[in-house]
Amino acid sequence: MYVTIVHVHVKPECGDSFAEACRKNHEASVQEDGNRRFDILRSKDDPGYFVLYEAYASEADAARHKETAHYARWRDTVADWMAKPREGVKFDGLYPRG
Repeated sequence: MYVTIVHVHVKPECGDSFAEACRKNHEASVQEDGNRRFDILRSKDDPGYFVLYEAYASEADAARHKETAHYARWRDTVADWMAKPREGVKFDGLYPRG
């Protein structure tokens, strides 16, 4: 499995709008071939801090995600809401297998 954990800090006034844009992206992303998980997390202590957990069967599947219309729409929609650039950390998923 190929996993990216994305840390996102959005401007305080943009948190709810960001969450809604992520919901729409999530709903389309989980339908992609090769998608294993696409979780959107919001900090209880800092409502402007989000973590996106994106798991794909392969690195190629993850790359194809970034070519989708729903990803481009999400990326362009949320760009101005960022308090600082988002940070993606890549992992090899060991368990569960698959």
